Formats: sequence, structure tokens, C-alpha cells
Amino acid sequence: MCGITGWTSYDRVPGTPPVEAVAAMTRTMACRGPDDAGLWSAPHAVLGHRRLAVIDPDAGQQPITVEENGRTLLALTYSGEVYNHRQLRTKLRGRGHHFRTRSDTEVVLRAYLEWGPSFATRLDGMYALALWDARTRELLLVRDRLGIKPLYYCRGGGGLLFASEPKGLLAHPDVEAVVDQDGLRELLGLTKTPGHAVYAGMHEVRPGHLIRVRDSGVREERYWALEAVEHTDDLPTTVARVRSLLSDAVERQTVADVPWGTLLSGGLDSSVVTALAVRSSTAGPLHSFHVTFEGHDRDFRPDHERADADVPFARLMADHCGTEHQEIVLPAGALSADAHLDAVVRARDLPMGLGDGDASLYLLFRAIRRQVTVVLSGEGSDELFGGYWWFHDPQVVAAEWFPWLAALRVATPPGVPPREALLDPGLLKQLDLDTYRRDRYSDAVREAPRLAGEGPQERRMREMVHLHLTRSVPFLLDRKDRLSMAVGLELRVPFCDHRLVEYVFNVPWSMKTSDGREKSLLRSAVRHLLPDTVADRVKSPYPLVQDPAYAEENRRKLTALLDRTDPAPRALIDPAAARLVLESHGNPEATRRAVELALSLHSWLRQYPVRLDL
Repeated sequence: MCGITGWTSYDRVPGTPPVEAVAAMTRTMACRGPDDAGLWSAPHAVLGHRRLAVIDPDAGQQPITVEENGRTLLALTYSGEVYNHRQLRTKLRGRGHHFRTRSDTEVVLRAYLEWGPSFATRLDGMYALALWDARTRELLLVRDRLGIKPLYYCRGGGGLLFASEPKGLLAHPDVEAVVDQDGLRELLGLTKTPGHAVYAGMHEVRPGHLIRVRDSGVREERYWALEAVEHTDDLPTTVARVRSLLSDAVERQTVADVPWGTLLSGGLDSSVVTALAVRSSTAGPLHSFHVTFEGHDRDFRPDHERADADVPFARLMADHCGTEHQEIVLPAGALSADAHLDAVVRARDLPMGLGDGDASLYLLFRAIRRQVTVVLSGEGSDELFGGYWWFHDPQVVAAEWFPWLAALRVATPPGVPPREALLDPGLLKQLDLDTYRRDRYSDAVREAPRLAGEGPQERRMREMVHLHLTRSVPFLLDRKDRLSMAVGLELRVPFCDHRLVEYVFNVPWSMKTSDGREKSLLRSAVRHLLPDTVADRVKSPYPLVQDPAYAEENRRKLTALLDRTDPAPRALIDPAAARLVLESHGNPEATRRAVELALSLHSWLRQYPVRLDL
């Protein structure tokens, strides 16, 4: 995987492109591309690139160009993997194209040369790219269908700037890190509005969209969206089709010229990805990786979401598949360390406040990167097949609210403060987060496609799946991308193959729950690959540390922060509100999420020159 940056302008004096400014932007992407760096410039465009070499490591340097008679026609900087690049290469050769590398990057460039902007509809993979067409003086920004790879843009440098991450844009001298009220609402609301980047004036290219930048202006175009179509296959045919699509997605995504492996939690999703990936592993045993915490398997306490610990199931599955399995065991102290919190905030450019969930994922990826460059994950399955418990809870299904937020309300014990409870009460009243969430929910529901003649239950469950695929999945994909790329690890997600998503999205809910359980359809398609205890295991989310020392240490750090006389680091945290919450809840777990958010906000404001325009 890679990091991309660049600039274009039609007003600047020819011959004076801001190469140094783009070079500074590109340097911030070194974590995404530790293997190589490149810059390309022309009077009206500059493209920057940092490379993580995965396919054709000896060639495929970027930015890559097409030239004719000594004149550059096209230049491309590209982050991603196109899994059907071999098939496209064959087709393009048949149309007279010649290739000088084995890289998928050159295939993408040649595909544009052959088919123009519609080339994106022919790409199967995860990608974010910027292409400068010197013939038309047009910059094209393109993002994959599900939003697996990030891409941001804003005004600056007398034109338009773009980068894989906000940190790339913020490195330009014209771009200020400003967060206004809507930005703070988006940050705290857990809504993941498509196109919203939290920072004022900054935008994220929406999944399945492209941005066309010309001297006449900037235009956004959609090239893909989920559509509602009648599902005519019977259940056995549907099961077979899901099995075929998933098997093909995993097989395509195991192509790499570097060491690779899988994340293996012992749940259904990661287990089937691992079982299918073993079939494509030709260079010795497949690497599989699992994260856990010191004493977790011994001291595990069941809760409403996690009935059992992951470790025994991951070990069982590793033995079943014959993988070279490694458990990454993390102590509670590592999860509460300031250095790791700061690293997570830098990786995400924002204070997401997910505490040990993000810290453990970052440390897991850091450990994995010492052994492999690519890892496969099971993201997207629960959203597509209806695996979360709240898909099957009548109260949540009936709520006119984002399902994950409604589920949080249902599952939170009485008296536990919300995660934003330590913020200034006057600010919270001004932000009115519930109204913001309600408005964003209404927008999201209006986008959901309808099928004529669909009954109320089928219609609502289609809405539920669409809400997850367009709001929840992008959040999870961004989290995995940013934390993995912070250590130069490429993460692939077979369940987000757009062909599989298009098909399963239109499978009736009655088929997805044909045996009365969650994810019935997926279980039927993959049961032959798994031990029964794994195939029948109830969904268990990503593990969280249960050692009370973790929450106690975070409370201690927040108390110390509140005792400081310098108010600057506390900006958004209200000392009186924070002390009230901390003193009125003796159980550290009761305030865990609120404390994690407060510490994350503090880390962000300390590391980033943020101006709060509230």
C-alpha cells in the first residue's frame, strides 16, 4: 500500500509549481510507504508518492507516466491493489498496449488511457488515486467502491490539494487545522457522514465517487452505488453463489510478492478467511495472528456481547488449518501508555477515543509488520450478513436511529455516563449531538434503495444493512487502514469485494436468517471449512482488556491533567464536570469510555495545532 499527495492549479504562473510544498506533504506519508518516494511535476500539477512495495517490488515506482514523442500525456500516483490486474493486462495487451512492469499501477494507468474516466468501473480492488491528464489539463481523484482506501482534498496553494490522510494536507503552509461546530459534531457523533472530514474546508472523496478538477471548476461524479434488485435464486443456489464469490475474493487477495498472513480471532469471519487463504499459500505454512491480553484467557468475564474468550477458538482454528500461528499478548500497561495513545491519534489524525481498542490494534499491527507485509481481515461480514446482535433485537430494529447507537443505549447500564460526559456542559448543549445524529440518520435512510413490492420487514432490514455498509463499514475500514498503515502494513478485506457485497445486499433477510440464527447464509456457505464449534460460535466483537489496572491508570492520568494549572491542554474538557463524573462513579469501568475520550482529546490538542472555531 502507499501514500499519495499532490496539487493542481490553473491560475499559477507556468513553470513555478510548488514542488517543495508537495514534497513536505509527501514526507508525512512515509509511514504508508516506507520503501520508496517519488515526485513528478508539471506547470499546473505536482504528484507525490510514498511506496509500500507489494507487487513487482523491483519496478512499479511512482508517480508513473505515459509519454509520447517526449511529451508526458498522463501521470498517476496510486495507492491500493487492483486484484483483477492480470485479467485487465491481458485485455489491454489485446488492444495494443505495451507494459514495462508487472505492477498493477501501470495497468490502472493504461486502463484510463483506453477507457477514460469510466475505467474505474473495470477495477476490482481497493484504491485511491490521482491522475493528471496533460491532454485535457484535468486532475482525476478516484476512490474505491466501499471506501477501503482513504483520500482527502481541500483548497490551498492557489488551487486544490489532495492526500491520503489529513496530515498530508495539514503539512501545506496554506492549510490550517480548524474544527468548527459541525466538525466537532461529526467527531463526537459517531455518524461517519460520507465526504465529511471533520476539519473545516477539508473533504473526503466519497466511496464509489470520483472528483474531476478542471479550469472550469470541481465536479463530483458517482460511478458506483448499491442498488436494489430482485433476488431470484433459491436458497441452495444462493448458498453456492456466496461460497463461490467469497472463495474467489480471498484467492484474488492472496496475490502478493511479499510475505502475507491473516488475522485470526477464532470467530466465524476471520476463520473462514484463514481457511480459504490456506488454499492459496504456496510458500510454506500460512501465518496467522491473534491478539490477547495478559491473563485474559484466565480471568475472562462474559458480558452481553462476549460470551467467551477468543484464544481457545483461535488455537483450534490454527490447528485445524495448520497455520504458523502467533499470539500477540499485550500487558495492560502498554495499552494505557501515553506514547501509544499519541501514536494512535497521529495515525488517525483525530481523537476517536476508542482507548484500548485502538491501542491494542496498533500494537498488534506493529508486531505483525515485523514478520509480514500484507494481512487479510474479516471486516464487513457482520454488516453484510447481519451478524451483530442488534440486527435481531426488535427494539433496536424499530428505533429511528443509527442501529449501533440505538444498541449502545439498550446495552448501557443505568447511570453509566455517556462518553462525552466530561466535556463542557455549555458546549454540549450548543452542539446538540442528538439533533445532529437524527439529521444524519434521516439523510442516510433517504439514500437506501427500495424494491417495489417489498414488505415492511424486508424493507427495514435492507435499510439496516445499507446504513451499516454506507456509515459503519467506512468507519471500521478507516480505522483498520490508518492503524495498519501507521506501521507500513497492508490490510485486505475479502468480505468487501464489491461483487460479493452487491449480491448479498439483495438476498432477502429471510434467507440470511434461514435457520433462525444470525449469519445463517454465511454459515451454510462455509461450514464445510470449519470445526463445528467455530462454525456455530456466536458473534464476539474485538476483545477489550478486562484488567482493572487499565481503567485505574487512565483515571489517574486524567486526574493529574485536571490538577494542572495550565488550561490549554484541557481545552474541551470541563474540570468541574470531569471531577463530578469521576467522583460520583467509584467503579473505573463506569467512566471508562468518557475518560478515554477525554485523554484522546488532550493528546490531539497537544500534538496538533488545532484552532477550535466554536
